[in-house]
Amino acid sequence: MKIAAFSRFLPTAALILLVGCYGDRLTGNYNGLFASDAFESSDAIMDESGRDEASVSAQREQLEKIAAEEDLVYSINAGDEISVKVYGHEDLSLTTKVSPDGCIGMMFLGQVSVGGLTIGEACDFIQKGLAPYVKHPVVGVAIVQVSSEKATISGACQKPGLYDISDSTRLADIYAMAGGSAVRLFNGVNVDAADLENSVLVRDGEILPVDFSKAIMGDRLHNVKIRKDDYLFIAQRMESSVTICGEVNSPHKRLYEPGMGLLETLASAGWMRETHWSHVIIIRNGLSNPKMYKIDVDGILAGRCRNVRLRPNDIIYVPRDNLAEYNVFIRKLLPTAQLINLLTSRISTITQ
Repeated sequence: MKIAAFSRFLPTAALILLVGCYGDRLTGNYNGLFASDAFESSDAIMDESGRDEASVSAQREQLEKIAAEEDLVYSINAGDEISVKVYGHEDLSLTTKVSPDGCIGMMFLGQVSVGGLTIGEACDFIQKGLAPYVKHPVVGVAIVQVSSEKATISGACQKPGLYDISDSTRLADIYAMAGGSAVRLFNGVNVDAADLENSVLVRDGEILPVDFSKAIMGDRLHNVKIRKDDYLFIAQRMESSVTICGEVNSPHKRLYEPGMGLLETLASAGWMRETHWSHVIIIRNGLSNPKMYKIDVDGILAGRCRNVRLRPNDIIYVPRDNLAEYNVFIRKLLPTAQLINLLTSRISTITQ
């Protein structure tokens, strides 16, 4: 009778253990690994540069200041093609290129230095020069082609070099002129070679705080106007990767792509197994000096948190929860329990 009572107690005991473990699904096994509660939410790591709110605000303020700057007044320079009209005197009119020393040749005046002058200043200067030869000269100067307003783009683009610009040329425009990102072969697949996150725009020896990715996606604040002598360097992307392991169906290492997020990467790994914990751990800065973040995946799926943007060389670890560990134990125990039930039922039948 005692054995029969024990066999009837086993299912109830298992149920009690199961409920108890399920209540502890959000296991605390990993809580001691995190330095601050600030990283409990995915929102805490959305700024990929690690900047605080003050530095982000300062960047925006600087970009707004750049956007508010007035366009520079055009000055004639060597290589430009200009048209000079002397009204009523077609024989004095001409279309010519400005010489390397900034001069054009005109009847009566010989070599006229117009380099560095605005359109209005060039008109006044030529009119004064012609006054001794022409009665009340009226002169008009027009730009036929600007060849002196140039900016340089180099690095991981398809066609690096000097490009003519106008007052309407923006960062995305000159990137397109250069053919966009260069392409390289990685594991038999053509991938973009450009690292837009680390590309820079240098103006007058200063790096402007622009985000190339945002500029190319149409953010007008970052898609600044390009000015004469600006220098754009498109950084070369290294073969960075992202590793995903733990309670996923297909653990693997994959090539890092700018803008890739946590959910997409989990999907590429065949999603998480039923045994996963409610949170995912992102390990950043390498294993020698790791910085770990606990990400609420359930919160992202429910819309309470934003999807997390990954960085090169991140390691995504999906832990196993307490309930899963218990289920493994139950699966191993179950055959023994069934055997006990079978034996006890037979013993009970015999004793009766």
